[in-house]
Amino acid sequence: MKRIRTVGSIRRQLLTKAKEAALCAIKVFNDPLIHFKSESFIVLIVIAWTYLLHAYYRNKQIDYRYYRQVKKRKRYDKTKTGAKKHWELERCLNEGACPLDSSTVINLRFLIGLRHEIEHQMAFNLDGYLSGRYQACAFNFNHYLKELFGLHEGLDEHLSYSLQFAELDLDQLQKRKPDEKLPAHVRDYITDFDATLTHEQYNDSRFSFRLLFKKKLVNRPGQADRVVEFIDPNSEIAKTIDKEYWVKKEVEKKKYRPSDVVAEAQKAGFKRFRVHSEHTDMWKAEDAKNPAKGYGSEVAGTWYWYDSWVKRCIELCTQAGDKYK
Repeated sequence: MKRIRTVGSIRRQLLTKAKEAALCAIKVFNDPLIHFKSESFIVLIVIAWTYLLHAYYRNKQIDYRYYRQVKKRKRYDKTKTGAKKHWELERCLNEGACPLDSSTVINLRFLIGLRHEIEHQMAFNLDGYLSGRYQACAFNFNHYLKELFGLHEGLDEHLSYSLQFAELDLDQLQKRKPDEKLPAHVRDYITDFDATLTHEQYNDSRFSFRLLFKKKLVNRPGQADRVVEFIDPNSEIAKTIDKEYWVKKEVEKKKYRPSDVVAEAQKAGFKRFRVHSEHTDMWKAEDAKNPAKGYGSEVAGTWYWYDSWVKRCIELCTQAGDKYK
C-alpha cells in the first residue's frame, strides 16, 4: 500500500531538517579545527531558513513550488530529473505572507548576497569581521522557531557561548585590521550593502548583534560564574557602565558611514555625488582606506570615515568642476 504523507508529517520533517541544518552551521563555526567557517555557516544557515519557511508556508497552505497557471490547472516547473522546483530562500522572503520582521529579512538578504560573492571564489578573514551578523542570524532563527512553531521547538539548550583560548584585549583588538585582508569584491559588497541601510536598520540587533564587554572583578564566590551576565539597565552598575562608555565615546573622532559622507557632499551642492559609484570610485582612487592616511578606521567590522575624508571629498568634487553638480 502506498504511504500517504500528511501535511503535518511533511511539515515536521521540514522543521527537523531546518533545526539540524542550523545546529550544523553553529557547530562548524565554533569548531577550532575548521578554517572554512564563514562559507560553511552561510550555506548551512541559508538551508536552515529555507526549510523553516517551507514548513511555515506548508502550515499556512501556501504553495511554495514554482508553477505556471494554465487555465484552472497548475503547471509545475521541474528539474532535469523531474522533481518539482521549490522556492529558494530569496523567493521565500519576497512572499507577501513572509512572517519575518524587516531587520531579520535584511540580515538574510545580506548573507544571500555574500554567498553569491564567495561561492565561486575564495574569500579570507570573514569569520571575525562579520561574526556579529552571523550571531544575529542564529538568534533570529531560534526566535522564529519558537514564535512560529511553539516554545518547545527552540534550540536554547543547544546554543551557548563558545569558550576562547585568547582573552579579549583592547590593544589586541585595535591592532586588528581585518578589512585590509578582505578580497576587494567582498569588501565592496559589504560597503555598498551597508550604505543602503538607515541608521536604525544598521544598528538593529536583528541585523547585527553587538555587545559591549566589561571585565568584572568580584570578591565573593559565585558572582562571576558566567562569561556573559545580563544586568538590569536601571541598576547602579548599568549606569556606571553607561557613564564610562559615553565618556570614552565623546573624545573619539566623529564617524561617518558612506551614506553620511555623500549626504554632506550633497549639502555642499554636489547632487550627483552618490554612494554606489562616485564615492566608491573616489575612495579607491585615493587609497583612502589606507590607515596611514588617517581618513577613517575600522570599528567592529565596519569602516567609518572621519571629517578629514568628508572635507577631502568636497575638495575633490570642487576640483572636478560641474561633474558632480
